[in-house]
Amino acid sequence: MKIIIIDTSCGNFFSLKSTIKKIGFNSKITNNKNLILNANKIFLPGVGSAKSIIKKLKKDNLITLLQNCKIDILGICLGMQILGKYSEENGGVSTLGVMNYSVNLINNKYTPVPHMGWNKVNSIIKSPLFNNLDQNSYFYFSHSYNICVNNYTIATTTYENIFSSVVQKKNFFGVQFHPEKSGINGIQLIKNFLKM
Repeated sequence: MKIIIIDTSCGNFFSLKSTIKKIGFNSKITNNKNLILNANKIFLPGVGSAKSIIKKLKKDNLITLLQNCKIDILGICLGMQILGKYSEENGGVSTLGVMNYSVNLINNKYTPVPHMGWNKVNSIIKSPLFNNLDQNSYFYFSHSYNICVNNYTIATTTYENIFSSVVQKKNFFGVQFHPEKSGINGIQLIKNFLKM
């Protein structure tokens, strides 16, 4: 199986690569178009700012390729956020627009931002992504921006307010948490994605 981790130059590439390795697969970190187009599965990881990841994808001429991608793709954290159409981060930036949602600063009164640490993920729509995972399984989060519940939401998390922690549209999946930092639940989720 050809597994590609897109080189966004801002992600936990090596922990993701070693998690995939634990499952028994090799993966390649690249921004080479031909390798991406010949992949069986694609990971789009990201930490940091939406503006810098979009700038990097533009520089590598990957925007249109990603928007039209027919291969299963999993956006992680910022990688999930940029699947939407807009992020209000850094004064606002247009993102990939694969799904029709915006990304907003977490608007909490009583809990600290960023949202850091373990939290429950409550699946609301059945998906092969959740195979062999219990309802309300814990995953590791680290983010200051999030996405409201919308038409693409397949799982939610509550951190003072309810937000989208997993989204899906056709072959595009996004998770707000970091499966590569989420122990056995994260390993199971990545395994499910690779076996779909």
